[in-house]
Amino acid sequence: QVQLVESGGGLVQAGGSLRLSCAASGLTFNNYAMGWFRQAPGKEREFVATISRGSSSVYYADSVKGRFTISRDNAKNTMYLQMNSLKPEDTAVYYCAGNPAAVSTTGRAYDHWGQGTQVTVSS
Repeated sequence: QVQLVESGGGLVQAGGSLRLSCAASGLTFNNYAMGWFRQAPGKEREFVATISRGSSSVYYADSVKGRFTISRDNAKNTMYLQMNSLKPEDTAVYYCAGNPAAVSTTGRAYDHWGQGTQVTVSS
């Protein structure tokens, strides 16, 4: 049974930082490209960042480029999202997802999803 479990969300003031983690089990982690998506209240889910199996390729949404950093530790079956200079518009539920093919910015490409972790940025 595949499980993706996010952690690290919380309440932070604008300009602050958070580090999200996504712990994977039940799959061969290094066979999956991984991604972060987010969904704010009343909005559609949107792509945040993705990383290839061996970390050689990473892509970011324009809205987070330069502020967020995606990484992974295949030995620990864990992916991370370091979020700096947070803005109120970053407030959302953040989801991690696994994609058995190449990196993708499209949610449909991802087979497995976590339950999400809430990030709230106050102004």
